[in-house]
Amino acid sequence: MEKIPLSVAIITKNEEENLRGCLQSVAFAAQIVVVDSSSSDATPAIAAEFRCDFYTESWHGFGPQKQIAIDRCSRPWILVLDADERIPPETADVIRKIVTDPGMRPNGFSFPRKNYFADRWIRHAGWWPDRVVRLFRRQAGRMTPAAVHEAVEVDGQIVELSAPIEHYTESNLGRILQKIDKYSTLGAGEAFAAGKRSSSAGAFFRAFFTFLQGYILRLGFLDGPQGLTLAVTDSVNKYFKYAKLSELKRAGRSETRNQSSLRPDA
Repeated sequence: MEKIPLSVAIITKNEEENLRGCLQSVAFAAQIVVVDSSSSDATPAIAAEFRCDFYTESWHGFGPQKQIAIDRCSRPWILVLDADERIPPETADVIRKIVTDPGMRPNGFSFPRKNYFADRWIRHAGWWPDRVVRLFRRQAGRMTPAAVHEAVEVDGQIVELSAPIEHYTESNLGRILQKIDKYSTLGAGEAFAAGKRSSSAGAFFRAFFTFLQGYILRLGFLDGPQGLTLAVTDSVNKYFKYAKLSELKRAGRSETRNQSSLRPDA
């Protein structure tokens, strides 16, 4: 397969179930950079099989970690992907035309993302078209520094493409709960650092309205049992994010009281 002047940036952590399919879908790229966070499975071996530029880095949060991968890219165009995402053939053709066109003017491109959960394409509750910016000129784009819910920022014009990226989201409920614990902790930490506060009651009502919005108002029920599961897990994630934010608030008050009790004039 003829390679095109494109670098693909991917971060991994124990992604042996997903990585091979991802790498196969971008085999047309001249460079694939994988930044790994000390995987204990076959992730490094799979990356070596595809002759990726492989680096091991400690974890810095999603935005900074992806920026590390971007910084190691050397081709004129960069495509940022997650290990559980795929570039279908029709989208590969579009990307090939963009990066090989010397007259191409825009600096960035966004894609609609087809999210699959438990073998079903999820079309409601805000899951479609789920547009994301992923393709950009190397000198014009960067990741936001967010620890979670990171995004690509591009200087200059961004064009919306109709060709999709496919995303095969985690469907194992046990691993979903582990991700909820991880993401809600990161989200609560970011919110606390930004000066936001919450309470247990506030966490409950946010979770309730998240379920109501996703499952009823945004027609998540039309996605069948998968839609119900996603509405529940989204609301659980919201609850724990704001419950943990409330916990951080209480911990901050306790620390302040302890510091006050240690003052000489206390």
